[in-house]
Amino acid sequence: MTDEPSRSPRANMVAALNVPQNARRGFGFALLATLAIFVFFVLLPGTFRSPLFYLALGFVLATSLGAFATVILTLISAYRLSRES
Repeated sequence: MTDEPSRSPRANMVAALNVPQNARRGFGFALLATLAIFVFFVLLPGTFRSPLFYLALGFVLATSLGAFATVILTLISAYRLSRES
């Protein structure tokens, strides 16, 4: 890791904790989990309610689960980074 004088301390911390990579992994996991839940609990059993209702619930589940997974992965990165010092 090289410290560039033009980068802010916040940008250095984000880069050191691999936040963009953790966000991609976290939201990828969340999308797969949401899709699996949608298939197993909505499509396979069948439903008579509006699909927009389930799409809205799926959006909330995907964003909240993605944010939670991103935080957990970033905390793991921070712990590993603290153990290196």
